[in-house]
Amino acid sequence: MTTPSAEHATFVIERHLRAPLARVFRAWSTPESKRQWFACHGEWVTLDYALDFRPGGAERNHVADSDGLLHAFDAQYIDIVTNARIIYAYEMKLGERRISASLATVAFEAEPAGTKMVFTEQVVFLDGYADNGARLQGTEIGLDNLELFLERETKPIH
Repeated sequence: MTTPSAEHATFVIERHLRAPLARVFRAWSTPESKRQWFACHGEWVTLDYALDFRPGGAERNHVADSDGLLHAFDAQYIDIVTNARIIYAYEMKLGERRISASLATVAFEAEPAGTKMVFTEQVVFLDGYADNGARLQGTEIGLDNLELFLERETKPIH
């Protein structure tokens, strides 16, 4: 049996995106867009994805890695201000084991060349889970995917 523990970490990622503010926000807020970029491992298989983007709404992204192990992301949206910020809380599980709980804030600001986006995550890793920087790395890969998505998206989503 694992000894209960809680290890806290905070990280901030700032990106300057070459896309208008409304387009960047739409990439976060519409299921058709978000499911295209919201992954850090393209070879993993999506088992379940849903996005109810509103305060009190939820997001679910369950995937299986190459060994078939479930990686479950389940979020609750707390605060949304269109084109300004998104705040959500989420938990991550590996199989049936909860490995972390987080509070994430994504702030958006228009700038002359596009959009400044600041992603801040406050995470607690649970019961001896050794992250070793994987969460930061995975989040950076996901935001790289967002940037690529915005670069190849040519028409607005309705």
